[in-house]
Amino acid sequence: VQLVESGGGLVQAGGSLRLSCEASGFTFGNYDMSWVRQAPGKGPEWVSTINTRSTSTTYADSVKGRFTISRDNTKKTLYLHMNSLKPEDTAVYYCAMGGNRNTVVVLKNNWGQGTQVTVSS
Repeated sequence: VQLVESGGGLVQAGGSLRLSCEASGFTFGNYDMSWVRQAPGKGPEWVSTINTRSTSTTYADSVKGRFTISRDNTKKTLYLHMNSLKPEDTAVYYCAMGGNRNTVVVLKNNWGQGTQVTVSS
Protein backbone atom coordinates (compact mmCIF):
# COMPACT_ATOMS: atom_id res chain seq x y z
CA VAL A 1 0.00 0.00 0.00
CA GLN A 2 1.37 3.38 -0.99
CA LEU A 3 -0.50 6.63 -0.49
CA VAL A 4 1.07 9.97 -1.40
CA GLU A 5 -0.67 13.15 -0.27
CA SER A 6 -0.10 16.60 -1.73
CA GLY A 7 -1.71 20.03 -1.81
CA GLY A 8 -1.17 21.24 1.71
CA GLY A 9 0.24 24.63 2.56
CA LEU A 10 -0.24 27.88 4.44
CA VAL A 11 -3.54 29.68 3.94
CA GLN A 12 -5.39 32.49 5.66
CA ALA A 13 -8.59 31.83 7.57
CA GLY A 14 -11.51 31.70 5.18
CA GLY A 15 -9.35 30.37 2.38
CA SER A 16 -9.45 27.11 0.47
CA LEU A 17 -7.17 24.22 -0.35
CA ARG A 18 -7.53 20.99 -2.29
CA LEU A 19 -5.65 17.96 -1.06
CA SER A 20 -4.88 15.00 -3.32
CA CYS A 21 -3.82 11.46 -2.52
CA GLU A 22 -2.40 9.18 -5.18
CA ALA A 23 -2.74 5.49 -4.43
CA SER A 24 -0.76 2.49 -5.63
CA GLY A 25 -0.02 -1.05 -4.55
CA PHE A 26 -3.64 -2.08 -4.11
CA THR A 27 -6.90 -2.07 -6.05
CA PHE A 28 -7.99 1.47 -5.18
CA GLY A 29 -11.50 1.12 -6.53
CA ASN A 30 -12.25 -1.78 -4.19
CA TYR A 31 -11.75 0.17 -0.96
CA ASP A 32 -13.60 2.85 0.90
CA MET A 33 -11.18 5.69 1.58
CA SER A 34 -10.88 8.25 4.34
CA TRP A 35 -9.09 11.39 5.44
CA VAL A 36 -7.63 11.63 8.93
CA ARG A 37 -5.89 14.61 10.50
CA GLN A 38 -3.64 15.14 13.46
CA ALA A 39 -3.12 18.51 15.05
CA PRO A 40 0.00 19.30 17.09
CA GLY A 41 -0.16 17.66 20.50
CA LYS A 42 -3.43 15.88 19.74
CA GLY A 43 -4.47 12.42 18.69
CA PRO A 44 -5.63 11.49 15.21
CA GLU A 45 -9.09 12.70 14.20
CA TRP A 46 -11.27 11.11 11.54
CA VAL A 47 -12.35 13.74 9.00
CA SER A 48 -14.30 12.09 6.19
CA THR A 49 -14.99 8.84 4.33
CA ILE A 50 -16.15 8.02 0.81
CA ASN A 51 -17.33 4.64 -0.39
CA THR A 52 -15.98 2.80 -3.41
CA ARG A 53 -18.46 4.20 -5.95
CA SER A 54 -18.72 7.71 -4.48
CA THR A 55 -22.38 7.18 -3.66
CA SER A 56 -21.91 7.77 0.06
CA THR A 57 -19.84 10.35 1.92
CA THR A 58 -19.65 11.11 5.63
CA TYR A 59 -18.03 13.94 7.53
CA ALA A 60 -17.00 14.84 11.04
CA ASP A 61 -19.25 17.51 12.50
CA SER A 62 -16.26 19.84 12.72
CA VAL A 63 -15.88 19.96 8.92
CA LYS A 64 -19.41 19.28 7.67
CA GLY A 65 -20.55 21.86 5.16
CA ARG A 66 -17.00 23.10 4.56
CA PHE A 67 -15.08 20.06 3.30
CA THR A 68 -15.92 17.79 0.36
CA ILE A 69 -14.38 14.38 -0.21
CA SER A 70 -14.24 12.90 -3.70
CA ARG A 71 -12.37 10.28 -5.66
CA ASP A 72 -11.42 9.36 -9.21
CA ASN A 73 -11.02 5.61 -9.46
CA THR A 74 -9.59 5.82 -12.98
CA LYS A 75 -6.79 8.00 -11.65
CA LYS A 76 -6.54 6.12 -8.33
CA THR A 77 -6.75 9.45 -6.56
CA LEU A 78 -8.60 10.69 -3.49
CA TYR A 79 -9.37 14.38 -2.93
CA LEU A 80 -10.38 16.65 -0.10
CA HIS A 81 -11.70 20.07 -1.02
CA MET A 82 -11.50 22.36 1.98
CA ASN A 83 -13.33 25.68 2.08
CA SER A 84 -13.84 28.31 4.77
CA LEU A 85 -10.74 27.10 6.55
CA LYS A 86 -10.31 27.92 10.22
CA PRO A 87 -7.17 28.04 12.39
CA GLU A 88 -8.43 24.93 14.19
CA ASP A 89 -8.16 23.02 10.89
CA THR A 90 -4.37 23.28 11.20
CA ALA A 91 -3.03 19.72 11.17
CA VAL A 92 -1.20 17.12 9.17
CA TYR A 93 -3.74 15.51 6.86
CA TYR A 94 -3.45 11.84 5.94
CA CYS A 95 -5.37 9.77 3.47
CA ALA A 96 -6.19 6.33 4.74
CA MET A 97 -7.31 3.07 3.21
CA GLY A 98 -10.57 1.97 4.77
CA GLY A 99 -13.89 3.41 5.76
CA ASN A 100 -14.46 2.64 9.43
CA ARG A 101 -14.01 5.90 11.30
CA ASN A 102 -12.97 4.07 14.48
CA THR A 103 -10.28 1.90 12.92
CA VAL A 104 -8.76 4.22 10.30
CA VAL A 105 -7.46 6.50 13.06
CA VAL A 106 -5.44 3.69 14.63
CA LEU A 107 -4.25 1.70 11.58
CA LYS A 108 -1.38 4.03 10.76
CA ASN A 109 0.17 1.46 8.43
CA ASN A 110 -2.68 2.29 6.05
CA TRP A 111 -1.92 6.03 5.98
CA GLY A 112 0.19 8.07 3.62
CA GLN A 113 3.05 10.30 4.78
CA GLY A 114 0.74 13.25 5.28
CA THR A 115 0.58 16.84 4.08
CA GLN A 116 0.72 19.86 6.39
CA VAL A 117 -2.15 22.33 6.38
CA THR A 118 -1.62 25.54 8.32
CA VAL A 119 -4.39 28.12 8.64
CA SER A 120 -3.42 31.53 9.93
CA SER A 121 -5.87 33.82 11.70
